[in-house]
Amino acid sequence: MSGVLVLRLAGPLQSWGSRSAFNRRETGSEPTKSGVLGLLAAAAGRRREDPLDDLVRLRLGVRVDQPGTLLRDYHTVSDYRGRPLPQAGVSAKGIQKPTSPAKYTHVTTRYYLQDAVFVAAVEGDEDLLAALDGAVRAPAFPLALGRRSCPPAQPVSLGLRDGDLETVLREEPWRASERARERHAARLGRERGAGRALYPERIDCSVTLEDPEGDDILHDAPVSFDPYARGFTSRRVRHCWLSIPTGFAQPDDDVSDPAAGHDPFALLDW
Repeated sequence: MSGVLVLRLAGPLQSWGSRSAFNRRETGSEPTKSGVLGLLAAAAGRRREDPLDDLVRLRLGVRVDQPGTLLRDYHTVSDYRGRPLPQAGVSAKGIQKPTSPAKYTHVTTRYYLQDAVFVAAVEGDEDLLAALDGAVRAPAFPLALGRRSCPPAQPVSLGLRDGDLETVLREEPWRASERARERHAARLGRERGAGRALYPERIDCSVTLEDPEGDDILHDAPVSFDPYARGFTSRRVRHCWLSIPTGFAQPDDDVSDPAAGHDPFALLDW
């Protein structure tokens, strides 16, 4: 039997890096599969050297409920003893070589997503997902939204659901913050000339679904988290938009009419 475990990934900062090079750590615009599986593995108390075969088989879907904004964080690194910093290369004895000429400060740039909210759903074996659901609610290791410096600000697990991955993501209520929801209603009211905020019954959200027939390829499926043998492979995904319920207490039926058209910038508050 298969099921779907729904996760809410929300916090002041998130960082879902798919590549890092030359003292620059970037973030993707949405969670990676390696990041989501890493969170689940940490919750279950798995060590980095443990196999990931059962987790990798899980099918991932990510819905962008609140895209957030990009934050560039400026870092400098130096030795508190005033010594020159070592370089990345090592000697024949495995000791890091000193920088030449001597360098006392490294500048690094790191990127984060601010105030973003995602709904991530994983589909797979029902027993495995039930165990992971319990683990996320009482994690063995601290949970992080991509990096250890980015803890979640809300309970992560939204529970188990029946149905396929796309249907679950279509019917799961909108999880944006109350402030973002009210801003969207106010903007919609201004656009329609209503003179008041409008509360639609449904809203369109972008979704990325793992799909063997998908037309895009992401290189973010982990093979191993072992720090001495880290590895990743590719997976195919499909990008689409889904109309989801907003969960407003008293929705305005008149603004849910499909004839009103689709606004691709609705969640960006443009």
